[in-house]
Amino acid sequence: MTYILYGDKGSGAFAVEAVLAEAGLDYAFSEISLEKEEQRTEEFRALNPSGKVPALKLPSGEIVTETAALMLLIATRHPEANLLPPVESPDYAQALRWLAFMASEVYPPVEIADYPERFVPDHKGAAVLKLAAKRRIRERMEAVEAAASEGPWFFASGFSLVDIYATMFSRWRECRAEGWREAHIPKICAIAAALKERPRLTAVFQKHFWMG
Repeated sequence: MTYILYGDKGSGAFAVEAVLAEAGLDYAFSEISLEKEEQRTEEFRALNPSGKVPALKLPSGEIVTETAALMLLIATRHPEANLLPPVESPDYAQALRWLAFMASEVYPPVEIADYPERFVPDHKGAAVLKLAAKRRIRERMEAVEAAASEGPWFFASGFSLVDIYATMFSRWRECRAEGWREAHIPKICAIAAALKERPRLTAVFQKHFWMG
């Protein structure tokens, strides 16, 4: 049975595709162009009324959305992939903590930074809001950086969903611009470098983040 992932290259779909690939699952990628605003079409809104990617069609036919939820769903359905620390370990609780932190504290201001005009009507206000959102994203990513182990992964115990999620945010414009990530989140940069060398993730990484 095949999963169908709806999303665009370089979007939140990266994290979900990386989890599917790392778990060795059969899936298809249905591209929804954000540049062409295909996520706002009636056809896509029939899948996800919020008009946002990614969305995932499960083998049963159900549609599920929200990046962190999709990552956790796949990881818990396929424990053999070892994408979460063992439930009884201290790292399990911390994995849930940092996944929730990035979902609630990093992801929302990304939309504000990318599309400030959706939140304020005037150009000057949009520019101020964009700058504030970028500052918030960077502050929150520095908190993730501070919690990371010395490597090669976020947890010294091994690879997990947290590495995939942190890598995704580190590749986006707000962290990539002005050489900020190399100077301020070097451990997460090292995680991203190690992640793209994983056999099942190299092609996924290059597909979504060909710019590095």
